[in-house]
Amino acid sequence: MRRLHQHSWKLHLSTFKILERCGTSCSSIGVVIVVIAITCTYLFRERKKLANIKQKYFQQHGGMLLLQEIRLKQGIAFSIFTEAELIEATDTFDNKNILGRGGHGTVYKGTLKDGSLIAVKRCISMTSEQQKEEFGKEMLILSQINHKNIVKLLGSCLEVEVPMLVYEFIPNGTLFQFIHGGNGCHNISFSTRLRIALESAVALAYLHSWASPPILHGDVKSSNILLDENYAAKVSDFGASILAPSDESQFVTLVQGTCGYLDPEYMQTSQLTDKSDVYSFGVVLLELLTGKKAFNLGGPENERSLSQRFLCTVKEGRLMDIIDNRIMNENDMGLLEEVAELARQCLEMVGERRPAMRDVAEKLDRLSKVMQHPWVPAQHNPEEMESLLGESPVASLEMISSGNFSMEKRIVQGMMESGR
Repeated sequence: MRRLHQHSWKLHLSTFKILERCGTSCSSIGVVIVVIAITCTYLFRERKKLANIKQKYFQQHGGMLLLQEIRLKQGIAFSIFTEAELIEATDTFDNKNILGRGGHGTVYKGTLKDGSLIAVKRCISMTSEQQKEEFGKEMLILSQINHKNIVKLLGSCLEVEVPMLVYEFIPNGTLFQFIHGGNGCHNISFSTRLRIALESAVALAYLHSWASPPILHGDVKSSNILLDENYAAKVSDFGASILAPSDESQFVTLVQGTCGYLDPEYMQTSQLTDKSDVYSFGVVLLELLTGKKAFNLGGPENERSLSQRFLCTVKEGRLMDIIDNRIMNENDMGLLEEVAELARQCLEMVGERRPAMRDVAEKLDRLSKVMQHPWVPAQHNPEEMESLLGESPVASLEMISSGNFSMEKRIVQGMMESGR
C-alpha cells in the first residue's frame, strides 16, 4: 500500500510539473502573440502614415490633375512612376548608376522591368509653393515636346517631397565630356562641332519660338547637351526650365545657373529671358571653337572666364590666338571667323542686341551648308540657299509645331476649364 501511495504521489507531482510547464509555455506564447500584434499594429499605422504622406505629396504636386488630363487626352505618352519603381530601376539609387550631378540634382541610370533604359533625375528642392502647384501642369506640357534634338521627358514621380523626373536614356554622355574629356574623343573635326552647334541651336529655337507657351531653358551649357548613339546633339535638363513668364510678377527672384554661362543682364535684373539662353549658347559656341572650358577657376584672374577672354582677344584683333589649333584649316578660316562673330553677337552685354535663337540656328544652318558645299557663297540669299541645298531645319519647325502644340494648347485650355 505504501508503495502504491508513493507511486500515486509521484504521478501527481509529475502531472503538476507538466501542467506548470504548459502554463509557462502558454504564457510565453501569449506574450509572443501580444508582441506580434503590437508590431503589426505599429507597422500598419506606419504604412498608412507613409501612404498618406505620399498621397499628400502627389496631390501637392498636381498629380490628381495630371492623372485626369492623361485619362482625358488620348496619345499622351507620359507616365506617373511610383517611388518603388524608381528605387528598383536604379538599384536603390546606387552611386555606380550616377550619370551626373548638377545644381538642380543628381541623374541616375535606371532599367525598368521591361528592360528599357531611363535616366532618373532626383531634384534637390523646389523653391516656392507656386512651383509645387504648377509642377504637374508644366510636366504635362513639357512631355508634349517631341523633337529629335531634345531629350524626351517620359514621366515623373510625384509621391515624394521633391518630384523626380524620368527621361529617355542617351548613351554617349555630354558634350562637355566629348570636348574636354581625357580619352581622346575631344579631338573633334570642325564639321562635327558645327553640326552639334546647329542641332543644339535648332532645339533651343524650337523651345523659344514654337512651344506654346514658350519655354526658357535657363541652364544652357555643354554638360546639358547630350550625344546619342550617332553623336547627334540632344538638349537636356529642360525639366528644370520654366515656362516663359507672361508678366513681371512671374519673374524669378533668385538667380540660378552655372558659373561661366550666366547672362550678366540676368544676374543684374533676376529676369530670365530667351536672350539669357542666347548668351549661354554663345559660351557653348566658344567651347566648340576653342576647346576650352567656360570657367577655369585655377587660371589667371583675367583668363578664368572664357567669354571675357574671347571678347578681349577679338577686340585686340587676335582671334586666331584663342581658336583650337586642331580645327584650323586654311579652307575653313572664313567659316571659323563667321562662327566666332556669331558667338560675339550672342555674348552682347545688352540682351536686346543679341540675335534670337531662330536667327542663330538659321545662320549656323547656312554656314553648315556652305561647309558641305563650298561652291555656295556664305553670304548667299537664304531663299536661294534653300532652293539650292534643300529646306532649312529651322523653317521645317513651323510645320512640325503646328501639329505638336495644338494638343498642348488644348491641354492648357482644359486645365483652365477644370480649375474653374
